[in-house]
Amino acid sequence: MTQPLPNPPASAPSARSLSAPPVFAMAERDGARLTLRAAEGGHVAHLFVLEDDIVRVMVLPGGRLRSPRSWTVAPGAEDVPAEGRDRFDLTGFSCPAFTVEEGAGTLVVATARLRLTVALTGLFCRWETLVRGTWHAVAADRPTQTYNFGWWDERVYHYLKRDAADEMYFGLGERAGTSDRHGQSYRMSNLDAMGYNARTTDPLYKHIPFYITWKKSAQVPLGIFYDTLSDCSFDMGRELDNYHGHYRYFVADAGDLDYYIIAGSAPADITRRFTWLTGRPAFMPKWSLGYSGSTMTYTDAPDAQDRMNEFLAKCEEHDILCDSFHLSSGYTSIADKRYVFHWNRDKFPDPAAFARHYLDHGVRLCANIKPCLLRDHPRFEGAVREGLLVRDPDGSPAMVQFWDEAGAYLDFTNPKTLDWWKARVKEALLEPGIAATWNDNNEFEIWSDRAQAAGFGTPFPACDAKPLHTLLMIRASRQAQQEFAPDVRPFLISRAGAAGMQRYVQTWSGDNYTSWETLKYNVRMGTGLALSGVSNTGHDIGGFSGPAPDAELFLRWVQFGIFLPRFSIHSWNDDKTVNEPWMYPEITPSISRLIKLRARLIPYLYDLLWRYHTSYEPMIRPTFLDFPEDPRCFDENDEMLLGPNLLVAPVVEPGRRDREVYLPAGTDWYDAWTGECFTGGRSVTLAAPLDRPPLLARAGCAIPLNLAEQHFNRGADERGFALFPHRGVGAFQAGCYEDDGDSEAYRNGDHGCWAVAVATGADRLTVTLDKEGARPPAATSLTLLLPPQERRALEIAGGTVASDRIADGWRTVVVTLTGS
Repeated sequence: MTQPLPNPPASAPSARSLSAPPVFAMAERDGARLTLRAAEGGHVAHLFVLEDDIVRVMVLPGGRLRSPRSWTVAPGAEDVPAEGRDRFDLTGFSCPAFTVEEGAGTLVVATARLRLTVALTGLFCRWETLVRGTWHAVAADRPTQTYNFGWWDERVYHYLKRDAADEMYFGLGERAGTSDRHGQSYRMSNLDAMGYNARTTDPLYKHIPFYITWKKSAQVPLGIFYDTLSDCSFDMGRELDNYHGHYRYFVADAGDLDYYIIAGSAPADITRRFTWLTGRPAFMPKWSLGYSGSTMTYTDAPDAQDRMNEFLAKCEEHDILCDSFHLSSGYTSIADKRYVFHWNRDKFPDPAAFARHYLDHGVRLCANIKPCLLRDHPRFEGAVREGLLVRDPDGSPAMVQFWDEAGAYLDFTNPKTLDWWKARVKEALLEPGIAATWNDNNEFEIWSDRAQAAGFGTPFPACDAKPLHTLLMIRASRQAQQEFAPDVRPFLISRAGAAGMQRYVQTWSGDNYTSWETLKYNVRMGTGLALSGVSNTGHDIGGFSGPAPDAELFLRWVQFGIFLPRFSIHSWNDDKTVNEPWMYPEITPSISRLIKLRARLIPYLYDLLWRYHTSYEPMIRPTFLDFPEDPRCFDENDEMLLGPNLLVAPVVEPGRRDREVYLPAGTDWYDAWTGECFTGGRSVTLAAPLDRPPLLARAGCAIPLNLAEQHFNRGADERGFALFPHRGVGAFQAGCYEDDGDSEAYRNGDHGCWAVAVATGADRLTVTLDKEGARPPAATSLTLLLPPQERRALEIAGGTVASDRIADGWRTVVVTLTGS
């Protein structure tokens, strides 16, 4: 494919058309929508006032809407129709009151938090937001040739001014390199980027055309989301052109210019609002947060079922906790190729018995499925006859390269394909006892402009919206699971995706290359994705492609991975070895302890998942998201917050036995291992022995824990809280969501929570404990853990102290709950 030219090509139309930008006037006001029309050329612009903090602009050169439906916008909703949402449908938005003022060639549209000034000659937009009682200029279109009014080609353009000294840019989903995107350029064209370099490779697997601008001097953010599923590019200041001043730009190969401006007082406001805009994150079962085993090697072996069963035996031998296993596509093989929904009965003689064996050990199977049928697939000819594949104009399948063979992608814009897919998922996987679908190799690499998608009755070039097939595929997989077991919460994984994917799946950063550099930059890749609405995510721990990790790299990667929402060790090493918890006997006990630490943190992770689902709060985030007033948090770093209260500082360099960590200002921080407390706003050097990851807890928090003794295949749950109180006078509250962990009963209010309130004084801690909700926790006692240095007197409301002692390095207080 040709790469887009960022600026107008030399063959642009006549000088007259460029020197005479269109002049617009307001033509219509219909509720929340204002329509502007140009005096010549038929150009139209629509302004939508959707919320006090969201205003949308749709620019239609020639008045033509090319893509009349959206699959990414779903305000507060869990889904959109298969055929998409009409772009003029404002359902779900509050559409607040706003003012409109016209005069002197301008139009000013204002809400309580956003003000848009439009210069009607050329349609140049300037944006201001109200933050801390003051209006701040936050963005403006480039004054020279902002939009493509038929001047250059058929692509979609938007140019904005860029302040090289004052602006930082964050987001754009899953990207390699630095967290701040300023000065870089990126291409969104989902690819199977096996063995990617986490510092340099672009593009990658996901399509999320959204970013946050941060104005450093005023400390004001702004979000911008381009609602397109076309391949597109962003230049964030890498390109310079003397004729236009400093600028940044977006260009899409097809579709329309339809963008949303999102205001907020802090970056966290923008991320939450964007997540809400693109849909409610899926609330997945609790087991999805446990360790998930995986490797391609087992299922590629001729004795695959024996190798898979050996994994369970090894978990038991080494006491490795495991909740699920990602079944790689070798189970579908014929020779060395993959045939989706086909079980290789030589490798797996009895899939149902195999699945039962895993379930008997408490391990659920997540089976790999792919959306392309190879030309010699047993179902290929039937799919051709039924018209289920992306097709060339003559009706023949649009053939693509897929793994080591040619094949054709299923066309998920055809309702018959959706039904076919759901039926195959049920009969091939769910009926034999597979618990979940692993939607893989679903980047839909369709490069021919001849290939046609059915488009739900309105065919279009399939390459114009490849991620649409990805979204519809994972949506269909989720529906199959819901239809098969309507009372059970579905769990799905997908490698590729687009804005809105959080409604359906958990994800990961794809087939990373094994290196220390990958570990370092995967940290930033994950937080950038979380800023962009998708935070139920992780990485292939240990590295997927390339050399096997040595013992130190593997151990450090596991130390980081246990703090991610998705924790899976997955590999395809060059030397055919497997990344397994026991791959290095000298560190296997440490790996076992780390996975048990992960299990201890499951109540905290599950509470974060609930808050992500209900309040759109990202599960992981960069430190600046919670501490935007601290400029140093915006510096490039290798740190990450897990929820608001745990600061994770992975060791990302070989040979290190300590780690310098910057502690965000505005709070104290506890070393979670020693209990030592530090004042924020400075760097400290923490010990980082091989068996322990640096970890800090924010002063004024309570971390819910599972304190039950854990062993493979013998899970238990005993609630406790680690308290990290203020050192002086202060107070804080915390909670922990509780339900059965698996069913859909939570939708009917069948859940509860713990409520913990802590007031601190000079010589006393007062802790108030309560159980709330329609189904409050049933426990009759609760264990509180405090740093060993914490010796203030303890007063309990809602219970009585049964014991108070130092155990395993913690002040351990067992409380008998009142009324239990």
